[in-house]
Amino acid sequence: MSSPAALLHTIEIETAPNPAAAVIWLHGLGADGNDFVPIVRELDLSGSQPIRFIFPTAPTMPVTVNGGYVMRAWYDIFGPDLVRREDEPGLRASQAMVEALIAKEKARGIPAERIVLAGFSQGCAMTLQTGLRHPEKLAGLMCLSGYLPLAGTLAAEAHSANQTTPVFMAHGRQDPVVVMQRAEQSRDLLNTLGYQIEWHEYQMQHSVCQEEIEDIGHWLARVLAK
Repeated sequence: MSSPAALLHTIEIETAPNPAAAVIWLHGLGADGNDFVPIVRELDLSGSQPIRFIFPTAPTMPVTVNGGYVMRAWYDIFGPDLVRREDEPGLRASQAMVEALIAKEKARGIPAERIVLAGFSQGCAMTLQTGLRHPEKLAGLMCLSGYLPLAGTLAAEAHSANQTTPVFMAHGRQDPVVVMQRAEQSRDLLNTLGYQIEWHEYQMQHSVCQEEIEDIGHWLARVLAK
């Protein structure tokens, strides 16, 4: 039987031959693996060991909040509130796909503690859904313009391996898609559960800005410096 990851098309960029670390970067709703590829060349990773960036593309599915329109999505969204009703089967199915991508990097010689999970919007949700439950310590979780899904199950399902893993959370103050309050509630719950959150907010909407890209580069260099 093929792994779930076999279904995912990925784009890979290596900053130099023989990468010693990996960043698995998950796109948002309706985008694909190309979405964040251009940012790699904007990151100041001078002095870092070679890094392999992996950009998977989510499967297609009907998305309820968009009238059932079929699009790239990690899970269904039922309403703009995002969390009142959640697509738990979809979240867990995509979690298995992300786990398979982690396993693939380990099979290629990069240990879990040298792997960063990253994501934007729905990809951010999947980063938290997968990373906090992963049974081996990861290098870090980069969470952009998103929120914590299935928050009510986290305390019971979180794995102690990633209790001290660095978590970078960034959000736009004018975000109309994942409103600031939703992100702040996620941050506050994670703080309550004892996670190390590095919080950043920017004057932007549901997007990425230059100041954020600079902060991401500094954070990646730091968590992958070990």
